[in-house]
Amino acid sequence: MRVIHLIGGGDTGGAKTHVLNLLKELNQYIDARLFCFRKGDFSEDAAKMGIPIEVIESGNPVVGLQELKRRLEGEKVDIIHCHGARGNLMGNLIKKHLGAPVVTTVHSDYRLDYLGRPVARLSYGTTNMVALRRVNFYIGVSDPMTDILIERGFPAGRIYTIYNGIDFKTPIHTVPKEEFLQSVGMKWEPEDVIAGIAARLSPVKDIPTLLRAMAIACKKNPHLKLLLAGDGEDREKLETMAKDLGIAQKVCFAGWLGDINSFYNAIDINLLTSLSETFPYSLTEGTRMHRATIASNVGGVPVLIDDGVNGLIFQPGDEKQLAQHLLTLANDKELRDTFGERIYEKASREFSIDRMVEHQLEIYDSILRRDARQKAKKRDGTIICGAYGHGNAGDDAILKSIIQSVQELDDTMPITVLAKNTQSIKKRYRVNSLYTFNLPKMFSAMGKSVLYINGGGTLIQNATSRRSLWYYLFTLRLAKFLGNKVDMYGCGIGPVRGERNIRLVKKVLDKSVDTITLREKDSMEELEGFGVKRPEILLSSDPALVLKPASPLDVDIYLEKHGLAPDGKYICFMLRTWQGFESKAAAFAACADNAYQWYGLTPVFLSLNIFHDTAAAQKVAKHMKSPYHILDDRAEPELLIGLLSRMDVVVSMRLHGLIFSSVSGVPLVGVSYDPKIGSFLKYLGTGSCIDLGDVTGENLDQAVEQALHSLPDREALKEKAQALQEVERQNIQSVARLLDIPQ
Repeated sequence: MRVIHLIGGGDTGGAKTHVLNLLKELNQYIDARLFCFRKGDFSEDAAKMGIPIEVIESGNPVVGLQELKRRLEGEKVDIIHCHGARGNLMGNLIKKHLGAPVVTTVHSDYRLDYLGRPVARLSYGTTNMVALRRVNFYIGVSDPMTDILIERGFPAGRIYTIYNGIDFKTPIHTVPKEEFLQSVGMKWEPEDVIAGIAARLSPVKDIPTLLRAMAIACKKNPHLKLLLAGDGEDREKLETMAKDLGIAQKVCFAGWLGDINSFYNAIDINLLTSLSETFPYSLTEGTRMHRATIASNVGGVPVLIDDGVNGLIFQPGDEKQLAQHLLTLANDKELRDTFGERIYEKASREFSIDRMVEHQLEIYDSILRRDARQKAKKRDGTIICGAYGHGNAGDDAILKSIIQSVQELDDTMPITVLAKNTQSIKKRYRVNSLYTFNLPKMFSAMGKSVLYINGGGTLIQNATSRRSLWYYLFTLRLAKFLGNKVDMYGCGIGPVRGERNIRLVKKVLDKSVDTITLREKDSMEELEGFGVKRPEILLSSDPALVLKPASPLDVDIYLEKHGLAPDGKYICFMLRTWQGFESKAAAFAACADNAYQWYGLTPVFLSLNIFHDTAAAQKVAKHMKSPYHILDDRAEPELLIGLLSRMDVVVSMRLHGLIFSSVSGVPLVGVSYDPKIGSFLKYLGTGSCIDLGDVTGENLDQAVEQALHSLPDREALKEKAQALQEVERQNIQSVARLLDIPQ
C-alpha cells in the first residue's frame, strides 16, 4: 500500500507530534511518504527521524501542484492523506490526477485555528473550509472532534475517529529536576509544588484563566508555583498579567523547550486549560511521567480522565473550579501519586503509539475497500427504520445491536437510519441518518440501497397509534417497490385492532416482506391469526439480548458517582407514565419502602426514557419514606446492563428493563401495560407478571418476596437468557441469506 501525506509544514504542537510519530511507525508496514510545502522545524525534524520526506517550496498552489505531479509521475498512489489547510487544498487539487481517495485528519477545530488572526482566518480559513467539503473521508482526532464534524454537516458514515498515541516502550531520559529548573531560570524550594503546562501561548489555550486561578490558589498555598513551557503571540500580554495579579514571582515562562520529558519530570501537576482541543498530546506525554493531571472539559479529555478517579476536570474558563483543583492536589501528595499511577495505567493500555498505528492501518484498509465498492456498485447500502431518536434506551439498544450485527456481516456496508433525531443517531452510531418523514430523501435513499430493515420493537401495532402502523406499512411497501430486499428484524407483532387494519397488514407483509424474525411466540401466533404466509417467518429473540455489559470498573465508577456503593443491596424500579399509573404510585412506593425495611434493599429508579420514566419515579417518590435514588442521565445500554446486574431484584414496566436484567440472571417482576411484557417473561420462562390495573402494594410485595427466593438460582436464570441469545442469531442469519453472504 502506498500512501502520500500532504502537509503545509508550519505545524507545531499536537498536529506535528501526531504526524511525525505516525509516519515514523507507519513505514514499518506500508510505503508512506511525506510531502511538505515549506522548509522549517517540521521538515527538519521529519528528516532527523528518518521519515521519507520531500519539500516543495512554493507559496503558489498552482506551481506547487505541478511540482507534486512531476515528482509522482508514473507512480501508483492508493490513498492521499492530508493534514491542515494547505494539505487539504493540495489533496483536492491532485486527487483526480492520481485517481486515489482523499482522507484528511482533522487535528483541531478548523474554525479556531486562526483565532486572533483575522486576515489568516479569512484567507487560509475560508480556503480550508471549502477544501474540507470536497474530501472523500475524514479522521477526527477524538470522538468530540468527530461530533463537531457531524454537527457541521459532514457525512457521518465517512468519518473515522482516532486518538493520539504515545510511545510507552522507549526508555525516557531526563536531567535531574534541580538541573532542569535552574536551566529555565525558575526559582524553586524543595517544599514547593510545581504545576506545569506545555502549550502554545495563544487565545485558544486560555492561559489567562490559569493565571487567575493561580492567583486565587497561591493565597491559600504559598508553596504552589507555575511553570509554562511554550511561546506564542500572547506571551508579553500574559507576563504583564502575571505581574498585575501579583504572582510574577511564582510563575516561570520557560519558552519553547527541546527537552519536554525533563519538563514533565520536573513538575508535580500537569495542566491543560484550553477552550478547544481534540485529544492533546500534552496530557498523554504527562502520563508517561506518572503526573497527576487537571484539565478543562474539552475534546477527548474525558476519554482519558475519569474525573475524581485518575485526575480532575473543570469547565473551560472557570478559574474558581480550577483553583480549587489546584489546591486539592497541591495539598495532598498521596492523591497526586495515586492519580499519577492510575492515569499512567490507563494511557499506556489504551493510548499507545502501537494502538494508534494499528488503528490507522485499519482505517486505510477500510477506505480502500469502501472506495473500490463505491466504484463497482450502482446500488449499495442498508436502510434501518424503527422508533429511533426518541430518547428510549430500549430502542437505542435495538438499533445498536442491529448496526453491530450488520457491520459484523459486512463492515463496509453503508448504513442509513430513519429517525426522529438524526444528529443524535449520527453521533452515537457513526452512520448516516435521515429524518423519519423526509419523504424526498427517503425515496432517494431507497432507490440506491439493497436492503431495508424494519428494525426491532413492536412496530406493527395500532394500540398506541394507527398512524404509526400505517407509516411502517408504507415504508415496507415503498422499500420493496424501489427494489430492496425487505427484512423485519427481531420484531414484536400486535395488537392490531380492526378487521380493515388486519387485512392491510396481511396484504403488505405478504406482498412486500421477504423475511420476518420474531422476538417471542405470541407474535408468531399473531401473524398466524392474520393469515400471513408468504414471507419466511422464524422465531428468534430481541436483538438487545446480545449486547455486552459495561466493564465492572465502569459500573463501579457510575455507582460511586451517584452516591451508591458498588457492593450495595438494591431493588430497582423501571417505571413509566401510562394511563392509570398515577393511581398506582402509592402501591409502588409502599413496595419500595417495605423492600428497604424488610430486606435492606435501597430503592433505585432507573429511567430508560427520561421524558416518561423520571416523571413516573418522581410520582412514586412523593409517597415514600425510605431513601431512594433516581438515575436518569441517559446511560448507554451496555452501562444499563452492567448496572442492572448489581440489583437484587428488578420491578419493571419497561420490556428492555426485563431484557437487560435477564442477561445477568436478575430476579424479575414484570408490570404489564402492554402484552409484550408478559409475552417476554413467558418466552423467557421465569419471573412473575402483574397487570398495571391489578397492581396493589400487597401483590407487589408478594412478587418481590418470590423473586428474592430465586436469588440462589441466578445462574439458572442466566442460562435461560443465554438460550435466547443463541436463538437471536436467527436475526442476522436471515439478513445474510437475503444478501447471499456465506455464514
